[in-house]
Amino acid sequence: MDDQNHPLHAIDRETVDRLLAVERPEDGHLVDAARLQMRYAGFPGAADIRDDLERILRLWGLDVEALHARTRAIWAAGFRPGAAPVAEAVGSGFDTASDDAG
Repeated sequence: MDDQNHPLHAIDRETVDRLLAVERPEDGHLVDAARLQMRYAGFPGAADIRDDLERILRLWGLDVEALHARTRAIWAAGFRPGAAPVAEAVGSGFDTASDDAG
């Protein structure tokens, strides 16, 4: 049987490449790694992604069970994707209020 192409391979490849550069994973990194590991576990194709996910876990000092234990705790603590705190806006340095008119 031939390897299948996953419809999200291109998007997931970008995520995996980003995760490969992470030395100290934050909650979002761990959640991304766990969801991709689940998506590709047992998938008949995308060996490049599966191999790199294994590499990421080794770099982070985790195995699959530890990854999933940590992500369960992250979700239980209220994590929601895209809900990162927004930093206060910093101005551009252009202040129209101090414009000298005369």
